[in-house]
Amino acid sequence: MAIKGKKLMVISAHAADFVWRSGGTIAKYINEGADVKVIVLSLGVRGESNDLWKQEGQNYESVEKIRREECLKAAKALGVIDIELWGCKDYPLVITEEINNRMVKVIRTYRPDIIISHDKYDVLNPDHNAVNQFVWTCSIQSNSLGIQVEGTKATKQMRLFGFEPHQTELSHFVPAIFIDITSTYEKKVAAMNCFKAQQHLIEIYKQRAFLRGNHARRISGEQKCKHAECFASHF
Repeated sequence: MAIKGKKLMVISAHAADFVWRSGGTIAKYINEGADVKVIVLSLGVRGESNDLWKQEGQNYESVEKIRREECLKAAKALGVIDIELWGCKDYPLVITEEINNRMVKVIRTYRPDIIISHDKYDVLNPDHNAVNQFVWTCSIQSNSLGIQVEGTKATKQMRLFGFEPHQTELSHFVPAIFIDITSTYEKKVAAMNCFKAQQHLIEIYKQRAFLRGNHARRISGEQKCKHAECFASHF
């Protein structure tokens, strides 16, 4: 698949999801000439910042500030310039009509060739499941002529891919495409290291990249592939 000139949109439920699950792919697309837009719906203050809440004296505002700084620092490490933090609350992440309409407008304005977001089912994270349904719904609405959004035109169906969830087998995840991230693996590691709130996940996702690199190498025969990320395909 040619990358140069493509438009990739990545929609992340929480501050770090886009890094754990697609950081290498994001950096690869940027390096090879694609436009990349990242939307972070929630900073994950309530449900994805346990290590911070263990520290004495933390409150919602202080955890939110740390998570915002971590998220922006990680995006910079990947080379992301176009990132939006929408500031939704998490656990639960509630999709309002306003948020729905905002996403349809962004999709129509940005007009991505590819959207990557959460897959259809994450056994341990209802926020991820809600975002999957939200993104799929908005992509369909964006294509529909009858959905009137001032100043925008309907899109054509873009390709839609799902992140590999943390609990892969329990979530019935089926890889459809592997992306060789060998050239950008170190950028992904640097981005992951920005997150002090979830340090326990860093080694897990290093191992996951190695494992998926092995799978991609065996399937493709491309022996130079050392690290990879994989995604489910919706369209």
